[in-house]
Amino acid sequence: MYINVHSQYSLRYGTLSIARLIEEAAARGVTQMVLTDINNSTGVMQFIRECREVGMKPIGGLEFRKDKKLLYIGIAKNKEGMRELNEHLSWNNLNEQELPEEAPEMKNAYLIYPFSYKGVLKDNEYLGIRYDELHFLFNVSDKKLKQKLIALQPVFTASKIEYRLHEYLRGIDLNALITQVKEEDKCKPTDCFLAPGDLEAKFSKHAFILDNTRKLMDSCSMDEYASGRVNLNRKTFTGSKKDDKELLQKLAIGGVEYRYGKSNKEALKKVKHELKVIFELDFCAYFLITWDIIRYAFSRGYYHVGRGSGANSTVAYCLRITDVDPIELDLYFERFLNALRTSPPDFDLDFSWDEREDVQDYIFKRYGAAHTALLGTMSTFKDRSVIREIGKVMGLPKAEIDGFTDPTRSAINRDNTTFKKIVAIYELMQNMPNQRSIHAGGVLISEEPITYYTALDLPPKGMSTVQWDMYEAEKIGFDKYDILSQRGIGHIKEAVRLVEENLGKKVDIHQVKKFMRDANLNNRLKTGDTIGCFYIESPAMRQLLTKLKCDSYLVLVAASSIIRPGVASSGMMPAYIRYHHDPGKVVYLHPVMEEMLGETYGVMVYQEDVIKICIHFAGMDGTDADILRRGMSGKYRSKTEFDRLVERFFEEARKLGRPEETIAEVWRQVSSFAGYSFSKAHSASFAVESYQSLFLKTYFPKEFMVAVLNNYGGFYSRWLYVHELGKAGAKVHLPCVNHSESKVIIDKSDAYLGFIGILGLENKFMELIPQERKANGDFLGAEDLIKRTGMGIEQIVILIRVGGLRFTAKSKKELLWEVHLLMGQKSRPDNNSELFQIEKKNYAMPVLTNTALENAYHELELLGYPVTLSMFDLLKTTYRGEIRTENLRQYIGQIIKIVGLYVCEKTVHTKNNKKMWFGTFLDADGNFFDTTHFPNNTPSYPFRGHGCYLISGKVVEDFGFPSIEVYQFAKLPILSNPVMD
Repeated sequence: MYINVHSQYSLRYGTLSIARLIEEAAARGVTQMVLTDINNSTGVMQFIRECREVGMKPIGGLEFRKDKKLLYIGIAKNKEGMRELNEHLSWNNLNEQELPEEAPEMKNAYLIYPFSYKGVLKDNEYLGIRYDELHFLFNVSDKKLKQKLIALQPVFTASKIEYRLHEYLRGIDLNALITQVKEEDKCKPTDCFLAPGDLEAKFSKHAFILDNTRKLMDSCSMDEYASGRVNLNRKTFTGSKKDDKELLQKLAIGGVEYRYGKSNKEALKKVKHELKVIFELDFCAYFLITWDIIRYAFSRGYYHVGRGSGANSTVAYCLRITDVDPIELDLYFERFLNALRTSPPDFDLDFSWDEREDVQDYIFKRYGAAHTALLGTMSTFKDRSVIREIGKVMGLPKAEIDGFTDPTRSAINRDNTTFKKIVAIYELMQNMPNQRSIHAGGVLISEEPITYYTALDLPPKGMSTVQWDMYEAEKIGFDKYDILSQRGIGHIKEAVRLVEENLGKKVDIHQVKKFMRDANLNNRLKTGDTIGCFYIESPAMRQLLTKLKCDSYLVLVAASSIIRPGVASSGMMPAYIRYHHDPGKVVYLHPVMEEMLGETYGVMVYQEDVIKICIHFAGMDGTDADILRRGMSGKYRSKTEFDRLVERFFEEARKLGRPEETIAEVWRQVSSFAGYSFSKAHSASFAVESYQSLFLKTYFPKEFMVAVLNNYGGFYSRWLYVHELGKAGAKVHLPCVNHSESKVIIDKSDAYLGFIGILGLENKFMELIPQERKANGDFLGAEDLIKRTGMGIEQIVILIRVGGLRFTAKSKKELLWEVHLLMGQKSRPDNNSELFQIEKKNYAMPVLTNTALENAYHELELLGYPVTLSMFDLLKTTYRGEIRTENLRQYIGQIIKIVGLYVCEKTVHTKNNKKMWFGTFLDADGNFFDTTHFPNNTPSYPFRGHGCYLISGKVVEDFGFPSIEVYQFAKLPILSNPVMD
């Protein structure tokens, strides 16, 4: 009799998970019920699946509300009815319309209005009456009305404690104190499952209402929804499975010649083997649709990187979906697609950050809006911000809330009564769904209209999005296409364009195999000179490349994986480096380890290595190995699954007679990978892009660094890339209204900083200034700039102070006088056109000059970094330390002093819960060095922001990489701002 049941997906309202809801209903003898979450159908497919598992009849539905007011409840008669309900909500969401007071015509769904509804009811429409409203039926004899009454007993909570949780959720949702949450803003305390027989008893004098309700529910069936996972994706690319097979085979075989030449029998054999598996597992359409997406990108001149487990496929390589050669790297296709795989594979396709939306738009238009949607995701209540939200609902002052979220006060808070109450609420709320969002890049392409399975949202991206996440999509039967973006591709794409524009040279950036053999690139890689290069520019990566003396693609592939936390924290990173330099010292734990991991010196580096060991060392089957791999990726990481695998791992290894100590150590290495490490194919894909970046940085460094700046940098702050641009040989100019664009431009060796990045300059002027200049010629001066752009005094002052009008040969002070005399007290110029050009009076002014120090302070204020001087030039002291980076190795083991410009830092928590820091600096010559700050020598947070520091410490070396263990550390003062003195 429960037609209005809500789960936690009634966000910040319902308190019951789907599983708990079913459990509570079953305990009261409920045999069928309708899930009707508020304005969403997120949980319906899960509800249908889990109800069937316990023998309960599920019915799908939706509750439609506007401004907290219940409009009507929709109950699906069948699968078509669920689509009608989803499409009604979707239409209003996608068109950003409020829900109508009355529902549209629906042929396969019932609509239940609240008892207060006064409209005329259609055949499929009813009135829901609560048991506390039955007194309104006194002396009512209207037969038609009686036939339209349905028992309405909403369910939101299951206990008094959960009702209190509901009140807190409502407070958080409304951003109100719990005492300010009104009765109409929350459910009733009685909105729960009643004890067996109670609902029937409350309606006993109106048994016809129960009969109406039972009849309605009995007429509903969700049987058209499959019980197990089925393939719900678009089933063909061409419209025919036969044609799909023939097309894929033609493209793949043709691609063998493109990738491997005409007579490579090994490649042809591997491709034919993969095609056989693809055909058997019905994956033709998936490959062809992915190929089609890449084909569109090529037609538009877009760059892409295909990565993830899909890079294990030689067919994908031949279709140009990926640029990783699986034969060269000994990658096995089964890692991507095999009959035992328990979860659907997918391709990760990276595009430039400014091209991805166009690719997504193509997919929507090519495959139809009714069949295409972005994948959703669900954020949960799970961090310290929730404690803050609870504190606000309780009405606590900000200072007290700050104290509760301060980890240093954890011991004090533990005994605080209010904090205990907050923690109790938080524990009830923890991991509950909080709000729907959008997945990083997942796209679904369905055979049926996707609204059979979900309503659609319209997030800020403006593309329809399903209301459930990737885990639910997988269980239902959808395989996603990951259309992702990254700035590294933007760097490469724009650098190639700039090389052609600035130097007249065309670059084929896809000749990656040629790049990999280039000694100049490999020498740069070996020394860690990789600033700006995708994935290999961070301090940790540059250190690793130097320690490995990395000079080849294969070593870079390994480096891309061992840098990950799982490998590093397990102690396997130093082991790999040590054995890389001296393979003869490798001691393998077991002969199986040597056989399976000889390439990586017995160290597990890739996800594939773990799978190999689970199968060949411990005798586990492919299914368990796959679950473990999924666990490592973080997609299904759970303590229960890992505990089960630990037990199985040990049991099966013992059966094979493996020594107990060896089993324990091998498992330690396996388990340390949980949630981290890359697949080898993933690392290989990243390494390809790294080589493309390296090529551009090596042979076209100026254009490359401009491209990095124009694509919003990478790991480091903007000023460092400007510094690198200067090191590359460019003359870096401040923004100029007669040269600059919104972005950085380069003309031969002259690089002009763009208007983007000038603090306080309005976006419209960043575009208008270059547009006006191109249309009507260079600006003559400040007055001309003001008249032609309509710029106000605040904006012109910013441009003067940043040096944007230096072409006038007037000092900044003269220009400021000029614009203030011109505009007087007006913040903006008059818009009236001048009939005659009236000559302005020229006033005699004293000589007004700006010092280099004043200019540097203007640059610091408006750009965030100085250009005409360095931070070292601004120091009060001329002392630059005893040594420089270039001779650091000569002082190994000695205490030295050096002055360094702060670049970045990393905080690490030690095992005894103390903190240590790693710093990266530039010396006075502009070269990098790194520091380590141990907690014993650094009792408090050492860094004091951007600037130069005097550093005293011991020079140490690790695998040929020198760094400084800091003993003393102090920020050096800079010269005072002369304007402020």
